[in-house]
Amino acid sequence: MTSESSWSVYLIRCGDDSLYCGITNNVARRLKEHQSQGPKCAKYLRGRTPFNLVYERVIGNRADASSEEYRIKQLSRKAKELLIAQKVPS
Repeated sequence: MTSESSWSVYLIRCGDDSLYCGITNNVARRLKEHQSQGPKCAKYLRGRTPFNLVYERVIGNRADASSEEYRIKQLSRKAKELLIAQKVPS
């Protein structure tokens, strides 16, 4: 069972300069899964390598991380770029 106190939201910049937002309780593991292009890679990311982690923020529990992910996904591209500029990845 995963810890409910360590969920994060993250943004990846893809090789085509698009942005992908996701949540996980282990950002390093999830990034490796995406980079592997294997079965655990998000479908959106397939064929969009290379990836660059540009934003990461520890949120807390999964529900809060999901809410923040939804909020970020609703932002305009410009607003997402401002969010990235304000916070350097851990």
